Amino acid sequence: RFVVPFPPGGGVDIVARSVAEKLSPRLGQPILIDNKPGAGTTIGTDAAAKSAPDGYTFLVGPIGGQAIVLLLHKNLTFDIRRDFAPVTRLGQGTIALVVPESSKAKSAAELVALAKASPGKLTFASSGTGALIHLTGELFSQAAGIRMTHIPYKGTTQILPDILNGRIDMALDSLPAYLPHLKSGKLRALAVASRQRSAQFPELPTLLESGFPGVVSATDYALYAPAGTPKEVIALVNREIGAVLQMADLRAKLAAQGTEVAGSTPEALKDELLDEIAKWAKVIRDGNIRPE
Repeated sequence: RFVVPFPPGGGVDIVARSVAEKLSPRLGQPILIDNKPGAGTTIGTDAAAKSAPDGYTFLVGPIGGQAIVLLLHKNLTFDIRRDFAPVTRLGQGTIALVVPESSKAKSAAELVALAKASPGKLTFASSGTGALIHLTGELFSQAAGIRMTHIPYKGTTQILPDILNGRIDMALDSLPAYLPHLKSGKLRALAVASRQRSAQFPELPTLLESGFPGVVSATDYALYAPAGTPKEVIALVNREIGAVLQMADLRAKLAAQGTEVAGSTPEALKDELLDEIAKWAKVIRDGNIRPE
């Protein structure tokens, strides 16, 4: 059973189903996708944390997103560090800095210059206060030394009409929903927030290359097991998923969704989670951010 703390159809769900489809025959048993959305991923994560550590239940979820939940929600019934054993990283989706066609900015540096010329006037959209996309915008603002006005929406589909007609000045958001509008020229991408350039848009610089140190963010995906799951089970699943992630058809399928797959050791995933907690803790503290 793969517990997915999001509704069907989103990035985490697509990655979970794609991996499960290839992993199932290798393990010789079916894998149920158990969608448990709600309360900022805490309902599904709590259910997975309370599951028996028998090697049959796993959580598929974000890395950065779980770090943010830990930092912003004070009365959690679980702790991602204590109640889960990391299994493997699965991949990541690209977050891009997007502006309307009408924007005067042709680069991230030009956008920052516009923001510095009119402090607080430029607006940036997010899919909700305290979520990864909001904090990515804050991370960029802090690194660039600018002040922008945050406009929270209920999701990316609500952002699109306002950024297309120029009512919003920018978004640092997950790439897939913006692709048709980038291809039509109605929107313009200035940079990506990943550590390396995007395979889909290799001409776009990273924000690191653009002169904004530390601005790294992605919609990342990983597999966790309830704490106490036997180490030999974790090693087996890690090895089998590592093989699955090398399959050309799986890689092509997820690349079409804007996801670049990459596995890891359990130890590397643990280190990445701790790094994400430290990074977002600073952003939340410096931005005085509170949950909705």
